[in-house]
Amino acid sequence: MTVVVRYFASARAAAGTEEEKVELANGATVANAIEALRALHPGGLSRVLDAASFLVNEVAVRDRGRALSDGARLDVLPPFAGG
Repeated sequence: MTVVVRYFASARAAAGTEEEKVELANGATVANAIEALRALHPGGLSRVLDAASFLVNEVAVRDRGRALSDGARLDVLPPFAGG
């Protein structure tokens, strides 16, 4: 299945792209997607992923065991500072 990953702020800088399509096995979870992203972008993105929050189809995800569906959108949101 294909998931569209969108990166924001420091995640975008670390991944070197704003958006990409990632192929995952059917039944893959948010945790599986995170591991795939670590493999695709070794280095700085791993630190960002450790602290990031995630949205699946614009809904916040707390359970990284949540299953993804084909065509889902996964947003990677690093911690933001400021007010």
